[in-house]
Amino acid sequence: MSSGTTESGDPPLLGIGRPLPGSAEPVERADAARNRALLLDAAQQLVREHGVDGLTMDALAKRAGVGKGTVFRRFGNRTGLMLALLDHSEQKFQAAFMFGPPPLGPAARPVDRLIAFGRTRLLDIEVEGDLHQAAEKDGRFGGGPYALHKAHVVLLLRAAGVDGELPLIADTLLSTLSAALVIHQVEVLGYTRDHLGDNWEWLVRRVISAAPQVE
Repeated sequence: MSSGTTESGDPPLLGIGRPLPGSAEPVERADAARNRALLLDAAQQLVREHGVDGLTMDALAKRAGVGKGTVFRRFGNRTGLMLALLDHSEQKFQAAFMFGPPPLGPAARPVDRLIAFGRTRLLDIEVEGDLHQAAEKDGRFGGGPYALHKAHVVLLLRAAGVDGELPLIADTLLSTLSAALVIHQVEVLGYTRDHLGDNWEWLVRRVISAAPQVE
């Protein structure tokens, strides 16, 4: 991961699944990329309305107003669609917490950004929980999205004036957003996303409570 930051003080945007520099993979045409993003936005909405089981190739084609063959040509099969949806969701999340409107994006207090970060992540896990859980098993802590999330949380903790070993504090906070844990808490223990979001806020406020609030 690059050690640079943007003008807002955040780490650079790192999507998952992008080709490495120097790879031979062709660049997607702008119009094709735009149409793909529209399909994935429709897929995300379907999952939020009907759950993962409600996302089928037929349902997506109908929601997007395209032929089923278009969906198959774009994603290959339902597994390819779900993986593309996870990548799309992650890139939207990254863009939102680094460049989007407050309270998740810049121009909000660090404590408010941290609270919004957790609540937004919980919504993503609710929508694509099984995929997030699979991604965690495949190198959750070594790099990629987790490393970017951790760097972002560390920056916000530092901006809020928190002392201590900030990378360890960030790991502790982020552990409560593990997809495996969240799915267990919801499906086995019976908590709702609002319960978990309130608990995240409780933790964040107590971590920051001893530090001066930086505007």
